[in-house]
Amino acid sequence: MKKHRIKEGMEVVGFDGVQIGVVDSTEGDRIRLKKSETGGGRHRRHHHYIGMDFVDSVTDHKVRLCSDADIVELFEEEKSGRPVK
Repeated sequence: MKKHRIKEGMEVVGFDGVQIGVVDSTEGDRIRLKKSETGGGRHRRHHHYIGMDFVDSVTDHKVRLCSDADIVELFEEEKSGRPVK
């Protein structure tokens, strides 16, 4: 499984190469992204999560997902486990 290779500080990118975030940790079957200090409203200063089922590959410094960034962002979750709207 790729989960054990995912480490804090790794860049998370979509299949298109667009950065989605940076790994804070893994929790169960999800990747917790570092809190964003940019962006507006409810997307600032809290963690978002991405399901491990989106992971395509893991290199030394990067987690590449199997979908483009804009598609993955539709499925991001907040701590509650609910999709971000």
